[in-house]
Amino acid sequence: MKSNANEIKFLKNRSIIKFEGEDFLGEIGIDGRVFKALTFARISVGIISQQAVENGLSILVHEDDSEKAVNCLIEEFATERKSGKVTQIYSINNVSVIGFVAEDLNKILSELARNNVFPLLLNQNSSEKRINIVVTSSQDEKTKNIIESEIFKKPKTVHLAIIGHGNVGKTLIEQVLHSSEEIKRRKNIHLKVVAVANSRKIAFNKKGFDNQWSNEVFASEKTSNVDELISFSKENQLENLIVVDNTASTDFVKNYHALAENGFDLVSSNKIFNTLPIEEYRKLRYTLNKNNKRYLYETNVGAGLPLIDTIKLLHLSGENITRIKGVFSGTLSYVFNNFSLRDDKFSTIVNEALEKGFTEPDPREDLSGNDVARKLLILARELDLINEFNDINIQNLVPEALLSISKQEFLSRLEELDNEYDKIKKNQKPGHVLRYVGDLHGDLQKEKGNLDVKLISVPATSALGQLKGSDSIFEIYTESYGENPIVIMGAGAGAKVTARGVFGDILRLSETK
Repeated sequence: MKSNANEIKFLKNRSIIKFEGEDFLGEIGIDGRVFKALTFARISVGIISQQAVENGLSILVHEDDSEKAVNCLIEEFATERKSGKVTQIYSINNVSVIGFVAEDLNKILSELARNNVFPLLLNQNSSEKRINIVVTSSQDEKTKNIIESEIFKKPKTVHLAIIGHGNVGKTLIEQVLHSSEEIKRRKNIHLKVVAVANSRKIAFNKKGFDNQWSNEVFASEKTSNVDELISFSKENQLENLIVVDNTASTDFVKNYHALAENGFDLVSSNKIFNTLPIEEYRKLRYTLNKNNKRYLYETNVGAGLPLIDTIKLLHLSGENITRIKGVFSGTLSYVFNNFSLRDDKFSTIVNEALEKGFTEPDPREDLSGNDVARKLLILARELDLINEFNDINIQNLVPEALLSISKQEFLSRLEELDNEYDKIKKNQKPGHVLRYVGDLHGDLQKEKGNLDVKLISVPATSALGQLKGSDSIFEIYTESYGENPIVIMGAGAGAKVTARGVFGDILRLSETK
């Protein structure tokens, strides 16, 4: 049967024999003696590669012949080894050869590098565009899959590990499962959820989870551990890896470095890493650059709103951003939008937000202002400012006396806030409403900006004052736009919009893989 010229040839169980020494430039007969010795030993030779500085050869043989090949070359070059002219003769075992025809080798090598695959040997016949590459057997299946995707335009498989399956994580998994066939058809990308974890355990499915994923997580006996995830990805030779952090964990973010170093791109709705000390923040960027990995976190501020990308583009294009101001918290937007318009007590509105699932289980997480402060700091750092969290002036909406008590006691004493907020509401100018805002201002061309998080009173007719429901609003002031800010407004909270924003980051990464 005639073989297809474009067929990918795949040979396993091979060894590379490395023959190294001093500069062989101008030396006649070295190559001939190597092949003659191997021929006399009845060893079949595959790919041959001469090193650029002509100080060595790499020869491919069957793994069964590797020891014999090394021994016969040691015997043949005994004199040269004694004089130091030949320094090393050894084998690298457990390698595989993949042969293929490609129009754009650079693109393939780039894709391989992105997946931490670096060929041990490469041999190219330029007239036929036929290429042979040698990789370790632990990466051969992954390499073949990547090459097949590039050459035959097969759907590119992207393997997803979802960490955290609470409201956002669960919704995201459902959105991915629901849309995967459509994305495969339209984008030629096969999204496959292969790992799901919470803080206690992790479940794996190399074929990809289906709608029964939660049962598999429930039945899993594996302890949640990032080393387990990295081992799983290596043992199964998974390419195009993305880990998605949907937790609020301060511990899991410590794994970001290890994940990037082991081939994972990162997507996160978790804001913690971006608000760690600036030194840590920069270290991760360095690790990502070094490993050719990316970290997307559009949902860190404004949930599904296209805010961070917009600010990044403006900043990178040289637009001088002079101020960013707005209502960053969907939860506090709901609380103050309703409190400003209705006659109900402050505690009634907060309880209502709690019942609707808008607040954290302990509303003090929202009322403390820390969440808004983190978002403000993330935006500041997008402008290359080096502010730290403790640079932020935060107005905590919880009285001192209620800060340290239990959640249950706080909820039972929530009415103690009513008089204070009723007074603030009544002391406003006519036609004004309350808004809890984040404000980045000052000279943003310097190393640090001014960051304020506080409750303010604004005209009801202003852009901030017209906010409805639990929407967020961001006003971006720039030198070119003057007093007319770029305004981004919309649903800034909720599992569905946040999951959709995370999904968007996954697709952005997948399309550039």
